[in-house]
Amino acid sequence: MSEKEKISVGGQAVIEGVMMRSPHFYAVALRRSNGEIMVDKKPIKSLSQKWPFLKLPLLRGIVVLIESLVIGIKTLTYSADVFAGDTEGEERNEATLKENSTKKDKKNTLSSFILVLTVLFSFSFGIFIFIVLPLMITQYLKMNVFEFESKVAFNLIDGIVRISVFLIYVVVISFLKDIRRVFQYHGAEHKAVYTYEAKEDLAVENARKFSTLHPRCGTAFLVIVMVMSIFLFSLFTPASLLEKFLIRLILIPFVAGISYEIIKFSFKARSNPLIRIFMFPGLFLQKITTSTPDDGQIEVALAALNEVLNAEQEQLEREGL
Repeated sequence: MSEKEKISVGGQAVIEGVMMRSPHFYAVALRRSNGEIMVDKKPIKSLSQKWPFLKLPLLRGIVVLIESLVIGIKTLTYSADVFAGDTEGEERNEATLKENSTKKDKKNTLSSFILVLTVLFSFSFGIFIFIVLPLMITQYLKMNVFEFESKVAFNLIDGIVRISVFLIYVVVISFLKDIRRVFQYHGAEHKAVYTYEAKEDLAVENARKFSTLHPRCGTAFLVIVMVMSIFLFSLFTPASLLEKFLIRLILIPFVAGISYEIIKFSFKARSNPLIRIFMFPGLFLQKITTSTPDDGQIEVALAALNEVLNAEQEQLEREGL
């Protein structure tokens, strides 16, 4: 097995494209309105490279979650910028777009400030939708419908409401035309990763046959987070609604860290029948968050994947490994 084959990869769908990430690089491949594919590659400066103790179990999951959120928002913003330029009919060539992207990465004060605001807004929105709203609904059910006092029952109902809100959210956005396109690129990303993991040539005809459902998908990760939160939150029995909220907020990193370890273990042991049953809900939900891509979308995903693999291989050669 070559060094190139040992590289861990993952990705994310963006607007009219795919982002692929390896340990040291990420690349965004986008389909332009003129049919061409443009690819933009950036190095990853992970916190775990600076502080190796962050690679320890549980801690590494928290780091991955934070870095994935930042890179995800960066690449979504970048793809939206390219898509908007194409839609408006601007004469913007690939070199110009890459130059603009590079300028943003040179610690431009305004763009960094906007990125921070976007991350904070996304995080706040997620907290409201998946923590505050379920807590409010559960409190209402407790006081006006079921009239129970059990703290275990409260946490269980809160978890069921949280999962229900998440499912409703996913189903609702799946009806949006632009989101359906993103879900197709999500499927293309999975097919590309499967092709690489199967050690086949990264060609459209090879990727086409693979499933759009992948056990290491972020969708599967979120399902595990939802389920794990029920158990972890049940270990604490705060009295007031505010205390419940604060406990849940504090425990988010721990839930993410545990869920990350679970999904890593599940992927390694995916041939075990019990593990396959455990992974089923996450895979089933991907039937909504992924769609069958066309060959052009698969080609875009493979272009992003090739870019990060080549970058990793070049780095290994420079290091003499």
